[in-house]
Amino acid sequence: MRLLYVVTYDISDPKRLQRVFKVMRAYGDHLQLSVFRCALSDREKVELMHRLSDIIKHDEDQVLFFPLGPVGGFREDEVEALGRPYEPGDYGAVVV
Repeated sequence: MRLLYVVTYDISDPKRLQRVFKVMRAYGDHLQLSVFRCALSDREKVELMHRLSDIIKHDEDQVLFFPLGPVGGFREDEVEALGRPYEPGDYGAVVV
């Protein structure tokens, strides 16, 4: 089962920030500056966390994973937006 996460990050070094952004693009949809929406299996989450852990400086940077429940579940339907509307992603089958 794939769960939906909002992943945010605060990276203090521009070079590390660029590397984190590049990794995140491979796992989710870029919503705002340092915010991604990711539909991840348990294995993908562990893999993403490992890849990010190798990049960040643990005493200076921060990455947060906020679980929203199953992909397409009720929590994603409850997201409220001001300004541009929130558009849930189309999460079909993923071939890895």
